[in-house]
Amino acid sequence: MGSVESLLENNARKFIKRKDSDAEEAGRALEELRSSLYNDFRTSEGAKRQQQRFCGPVVAMTFNFLVAVGVIMTNKLVMGKIGFNFPIFLTLIHYTTAWILLAIFKTLSLLPVSPPSISTPFTSLFSLGVVMSFASGLANASLKHNSVGFYQMAKIAVTPTIVLAEFVLLRKAISYRKVLSLVIVSVGVAIATVTDLQFNFLGACIAIAWIIPSATNKILWSNLQQQANWTALALMWKTTPVTILFLLALMPWLDPPGALLFKWTVHNSSAIFISALLGFLLQWSGALALGATSATSHVVLGQFKTCVILLGGYLIFSSDPGIVSIGGAIIALCGMSAYTSLNLKESHENWTNQIQNQILPSSKSKTEPKAAREESTNSEVTSSANIA
Repeated sequence: MGSVESLLENNARKFIKRKDSDAEEAGRALEELRSSLYNDFRTSEGAKRQQQRFCGPVVAMTFNFLVAVGVIMTNKLVMGKIGFNFPIFLTLIHYTTAWILLAIFKTLSLLPVSPPSISTPFTSLFSLGVVMSFASGLANASLKHNSVGFYQMAKIAVTPTIVLAEFVLLRKAISYRKVLSLVIVSVGVAIATVTDLQFNFLGACIAIAWIIPSATNKILWSNLQQQANWTALALMWKTTPVTILFLLALMPWLDPPGALLFKWTVHNSSAIFISALLGFLLQWSGALALGATSATSHVVLGQFKTCVILLGGYLIFSSDPGIVSIGGAIIALCGMSAYTSLNLKESHENWTNQIQNQILPSSKSKTEPKAAREESTNSEVTSSANIA
């Protein structure tokens, strides 16, 4: 009986120890999961990794394309049928709505964490907010005061401006093949859209003034996300108040009087509110696309939207833009295909180089102990021979 009791007691102790060890392992696993979730959601590096994981270049550019088409249709409704002819005020409503939504995300702890203030100077964020107000406000003002053809000419001029600015400021050069494909894209878009070049002095001044802020805005958005661990939403939260402030300053200069006398009926207000929600999604998707790709690729995406809308109207709605416009759109799409192919090839080469750089240090670390062992063995043999 005594031996049986001691055996049961030993088994009970082993069972309790096993349970304790299982509980410790479960506790360690839970702690590791908690720390992993904290790193993913409560640090700027983790938030940036999550954005890159779930929103790569294809997802970001598709999201931006779909939202942009919706915004174009809604803004045509707001400025056309409804008659809300206040482009800067409409832009201000868009950014104010975006800031309110971001504040709600912040209250609910859904807003990604910003990088430390020491990593990004306040002047960079302030400059981005100022440039964004001019880029967005002047774009809508240019669309109001210019014909579609002249507006598209200004958009085409953004591409060489970005290439030149990145080369001068960032020493970022692109290959000859990419330059050739961008030229084909620009020529195709010009042929497809520049059919009603009606000159307007005020509109021309606004369009020219918009080119540099637009190019600078895209370059800053892309660089801050790719080099300083900023996510799109965190950067929007920091820069939107500055943008709102400068849009308020631009309103008296570029908007006609009478914004407060507009008929704010339920129908009109609902259309403007839907436009504002889509404007927030457009700003977010544009920031995601710039963070996942580059400023030049985002401009090419914008020109792709123009060609798709033109060809879609011809194929789906039986509109007749003319054989010249259709041919220009096809030329532009060919240039975009070549540019995208070159980008994919370059991305694949960069990914291959990163993998090789990761493999080489590990293989080197494995060969070093082996060489050290061989060297120690040789020294032992030599010393033993000397003793003999």
